[in-house]
Amino acid sequence: MPSALENIVLIGMPGSGKSTVGVVLAKAAALAFVDTDLLIQSQAGESLQSIVDNAGYEALRRVEEQVLCNLDVAGHVIATGGSAVYSARAMQHLKRNSVIVFLDISLATVCQRIGDFSLRGISKRPDQTMEELFSERRALYTRYADLVINGEHKTQDQVCQEILRTAC
Repeated sequence: MPSALENIVLIGMPGSGKSTVGVVLAKAAALAFVDTDLLIQSQAGESLQSIVDNAGYEALRRVEEQVLCNLDVAGHVIATGGSAVYSARAMQHLKRNSVIVFLDISLATVCQRIGDFSLRGISKRPDQTMEELFSERRALYTRYADLVINGEHKTQDQVCQEILRTAC
């Protein structure tokens, strides 16, 4: 298990299982759980999609960076939003006392799991396709990850057990 000073941070595309796996992982590792998308919504007083609709994707990224940089926890599993990796400052803050785990799934699986992504509050340029977003983000996830877990064709329990075997 991680020491008392460590967290496990989950990064990856929407639909990769960060929140779902995070809850299972926290329970299995006897850690607390925090979903930063919920923190963003609480701080902003509106949904992620509403932030994107009303102020644009850049506003969502700014709020996300602020929330991540202000996060000061130990002994937690932290499920981040898919766009957390756009902030080098936030990722360096998280890396100080965390193992960063990239939950890697294919674009086809992302699309299958999230369906109509226009309702998910995804931080992307209006002219950007899902393929472009996937490619751009995958490079960032790989850059920041201490550990890459292939979540393709695995249950949340299988992904959780793989993280426990390799990260702890």
